[in-house]
Amino acid sequence: MMPALSAGIFSLALGYTLSQFYRAFLAVLTPLLRDGLGASAGDLALSSGLWFATFALMQMPVGWALDRLGPRRTVATALALGGGGGAAVFALAQAPWHLHVAMGLLGIGCAPVLMGAYYIFAREYPAAAFSALAGMFVGFGSAGNILGAAPLVWLIDAVGWRAALWGMAGFTLIVAALIALWVRDPPAPQGHHPKGSIGQILRLRALWFILPLLFVNYAAFGAVRGLWAGPFLEQVHDADARTIGRVTLAMGVAMIVGNFLVGPAVRLVGDLRRTVLIFSAMTVAVMATLWLFPGAGLAQAGILLALVGLSGAGYPLLMAHGRSFLPPHLVGRGVTFLNMISIGGVGIMQFASRPLYGAASAAYPPAQAFAMLWLFFLIPLTVGFALYFLTPEAEIG
Repeated sequence: MMPALSAGIFSLALGYTLSQFYRAFLAVLTPLLRDGLGASAGDLALSSGLWFATFALMQMPVGWALDRLGPRRTVATALALGGGGGAAVFALAQAPWHLHVAMGLLGIGCAPVLMGAYYIFAREYPAAAFSALAGMFVGFGSAGNILGAAPLVWLIDAVGWRAALWGMAGFTLIVAALIALWVRDPPAPQGHHPKGSIGQILRLRALWFILPLLFVNYAAFGAVRGLWAGPFLEQVHDADARTIGRVTLAMGVAMIVGNFLVGPAVRLVGDLRRTVLIFSAMTVAVMATLWLFPGAGLAQAGILLALVGLSGAGYPLLMAHGRSFLPPHLVGRGVTFLNMISIGGVGIMQFASRPLYGAASAAYPPAQAFAMLWLFFLIPLTVGFALYFLTPEAEIG
């Protein structure tokens, strides 16, 4: 039976919805920011990359703060100052570099939200429930991807993009206040524990063959959904904006569904590690199909992209597997280190995919150029999948 969730977890879920929104909303604003501020596609790519970069760089300080200060103060303070402040800077922007500052602040503000919830799950709930709780939490928060699409367009049409961002700044401050009021920090671990460090985490041999797959697993979905789905559908399949919107919406919905399915999937399969292998094998198979048949047809492409979203739900399973090997005094630093590897992988793969596609598109027609791009994601994903077979079973006791 699933444990009851508190008002504090609900407030953190609202915060994570904002985190998902702020990493995805730039695509909707592209034409408005181009016309209003002169922001080019390259400017917005840099702004998006800065969100991921600051988010990843904050994970180690966040881990320290979770262990020393607890999730309530850590998350509420960062979300109010970075999230609310970043949205306000965005609303006031007069030049592209202002967007860079705003997105960097938003990355800082969003950095501790998911890890604050995972810290509480790891410390206050049964270990066997972690994967289901993590999946449900990510599934709920992934609604932010959807809110950053059509609903944001409706809001902008009604009030304009600056007023919409001021509204988001206000709502972010409200959510930060709810977190400060409702979240209760777990009690400190009992007994004497050595001071936690990254060195202690890296000496946990059970993590060594989880980290490669964690680095590339979410990167495939993040880069395809955030960067390449639209150009692929437009250039290879002549899709219009409405069709692209429907397909990317399907990807987001599929990932939400997948995250809610991970808990039942673990119970059905009976083993966390085997469930990760099933989800990862699905991702490898889908990316391999995209590579081999990039021009197979619009309907097939839409189905395959939705399956990328569904299989991308393996992230909370990998986090649950890694968390199972963390001793109590390393939970904060440990889960944030694992998240840093995952988010860092998204950012690095996104940056690296751009010049690769540029070279491929200069040498090949669109379908073949995208085939090379899909192969770029497929190769490290396959390597990570193969190495994962060497991991031990999760320690759920």
